[in-house]
Amino acid sequence: MGQPTHAQNWWRSAVIYQVYVRSFADGDGDGTGDLAGVRAKLPYLAELGVDALWFNPWYLSPMKDGGYDVADYRVIDPAFGTLAEAEKLIAEAKELGIRTLVDIVPNHVSDQHPWFRAALAGGPERELFHFRPGRGEHGELPPNDWPSQFAGSPEPVWTRLLDGTWYLHLFTPEQPDLNWAHPAVRQEHEEILRFWFERGVAGVRIDSAALLAKDPDLPDFVEGRDPHPYVDRDELHDIYRSWRTVADAYDGIFVGEVWLPDTERFARYLRPDELHTAFNFSFLSCPWDAGRLRTSIDETLAEHAPVGAPATWVLCNHDVTRTVTRYGRADTGFDFATKAFGTPTDLALGTRRARAGALLSLALPGAVYLYQGEELGLPEAEIPRDRIQDPMHFRSGGTDPGRDGCRVPLPWTADAPYAGFGGEPWLPQPSGWSAYAADLQAADPGSTLSLYRAALTIRPEFGDGPLTWLPAPEGVLAFARPGQEGRLLCVVNLADAPADLPAHSRLLLGSGPLDPQGRLPMDTAVWLRG
Repeated sequence: MGQPTHAQNWWRSAVIYQVYVRSFADGDGDGTGDLAGVRAKLPYLAELGVDALWFNPWYLSPMKDGGYDVADYRVIDPAFGTLAEAEKLIAEAKELGIRTLVDIVPNHVSDQHPWFRAALAGGPERELFHFRPGRGEHGELPPNDWPSQFAGSPEPVWTRLLDGTWYLHLFTPEQPDLNWAHPAVRQEHEEILRFWFERGVAGVRIDSAALLAKDPDLPDFVEGRDPHPYVDRDELHDIYRSWRTVADAYDGIFVGEVWLPDTERFARYLRPDELHTAFNFSFLSCPWDAGRLRTSIDETLAEHAPVGAPATWVLCNHDVTRTVTRYGRADTGFDFATKAFGTPTDLALGTRRARAGALLSLALPGAVYLYQGEELGLPEAEIPRDRIQDPMHFRSGGTDPGRDGCRVPLPWTADAPYAGFGGEPWLPQPSGWSAYAADLQAADPGSTLSLYRAALTIRPEFGDGPLTWLPAPEGVLAFARPGQEGRLLCVVNLADAPADLPAHSRLLLGSGPLDPQGRLPMDTAVWLRG
């Protein structure tokens, strides 16, 4: 058998653009983003230079958790369009050289899913979920004390029904957890994978990929207990080996959402017969600090090396504070537990750092995930309390601002109503949002959009070769990658003074201008030809 072609290995170095459909573009004017809006913006995405689109769930859903409560995987939610439109979108994107990835949420379904509705009616479908009697004299206490997956939430992960039984939901009560020990659950999800691969998708992102399997005894949670009762259990690997067989039949790929502090256990998911890639949350949550970033990069590359999997790099997604805002704060890292209302930020500083961070992430070996609006330099929006929709806010008792601030509908046209998004957006756009509009930025060579377009044009020159760190002053990151036309260098200055550049033949791209002496200013990055 010959070596895989570059086309087969596209995912190892791809730039994958995350589309949160509800907030991308509104094609029918009802204030909710939809597939018609995405189709209309495909030329924009092609000009940006991305290789693939990852769509957050676009399936039939009551939207109790932004679509991650799926009622039917084979039906597009009417708010977004139809299955026929999804098929057209997949085909039209492919004609432009852009592949499509869909999101699968295997840990749970919506409480409106036919299986769960039948289970509530007392049918045999109860075996597909985790129903248990309660504890206490009259069964009035939950079956165990597991904590919610929503950080800071005091709410239990069990809901009691009128018949006295309880059902498990690691997220909201509207998202009952599936029983992955039941063969029908496994069979159904493999059929769902085939359904979407047959419609032309190139890959699947797996939500909460480490949570599916549960200890059948559902014991109380004990900190440090190994194995964990519901995280990273060994049974998961057999599930994903079966999935891999399905994907291989279609040349499809998987990317897993795997939050694990143990690097060796993380790497197990990336063995050649399991998932192709997994999200890198260490880099995403890392502060703007040279030492911490270098450690994150080194550890990421080291944990992927033994299994031959490519690393992934991401600065932001639909769940975390936008990069511009985060990098402008005193604490530039990210932790769900520390999110709070009214945290001050310096947007000018954050923008400089976010632009530099973009060049850093795009120069690293592996694949990059780009969340919609990051290429416009959008900040986190402060959502009025009476307009917040994210359940994370409500389940925290109102202390957590939730994730809506990074989900505000995009600005496309500066002088159009609602910045060209469409109808009145489902989340309010802040005043001044039109200043970030794509049409303004496309005409400005110094804009963040122009920076991303230039970077994605140059990025293929980095190829898939290794990274070599170069000598650099404290607070400066400098590394070389073997390019197609000689060595390429990336230098990022996180120090508190300008830095001299290493020897080079040409400046290819900078996140900002050099100073009058030709030095690299603070919070600035450059790509150089060696």
